[in-house]
Amino acid sequence: MLQRLTAYLDSIRARDPAPRSRWEVLFYPGVLALGFHRIAHWLYGAQLFFLARFVNHFSRFLTAIDIHPGATIGKNFFIDHGFTVIGETAEIGDNVTIYQCVTLGGTNPTNGVGGKRHPTLKDNVIIGSGAQIIGPITVGERGRVGANAVVMDDVPEGATMIGLKARSTLVPAEQWIREFIPYGTPNCEDAEGNRIDCIEKLEGELAQLRAEMASLKAAQDQSFKRSGTDD
Repeated sequence: MLQRLTAYLDSIRARDPAPRSRWEVLFYPGVLALGFHRIAHWLYGAQLFFLARFVNHFSRFLTAIDIHPGATIGKNFFIDHGFTVIGETAEIGDNVTIYQCVTLGGTNPTNGVGGKRHPTLKDNVIIGSGAQIIGPITVGERGRVGANAVVMDDVPEGATMIGLKARSTLVPAEQWIREFIPYGTPNCEDAEGNRIDCIEKLEGELAQLRAEMASLKAAQDQSFKRSGTDD
């Protein structure tokens, strides 16, 4: 058990350069929340629903992370910072990373029957801060969801989702095989050659075009004024 805990803490240190020791990682909100969830999930499986919920609410009070006791979570799951909500029928694979303020939310069935209504995240998925993953959809292996994206459709394996409503872009092979991309969002340099570049780069190009148009308009107005003076 100690060996597994050590391997888990080391997997977090590999994704987060901030901690200086395993002891520091041990008190991360995401690590504490996952530990409480393991207990709550066991109680939930034993149909001790009240106790499972009690542990869940106590964990949420301490960590600001709400993981329903029914959620299924694999190995080396890391919630960075917190303020995350994970629904009852969510399924999370191995080596998944979620940043702050993420929701794995469910649909509201009109027939009143619960069923599978929350997302499934396959292995090595990264979810950026503020992203909302809604409904019984699947985020494929090594899928990336950028910050503040809203995803309501299946994400293909190796795809990066950005925007509202999120759209997919398949990343180049050299990007796909990288072990880890912070916040699930490639840098502008990494996205070079992709059909969809970083939003910041596009906004910069748009600002440059606007400046050039304003300069051309000013030159045209000046030309008209000179032509009126010559007449």
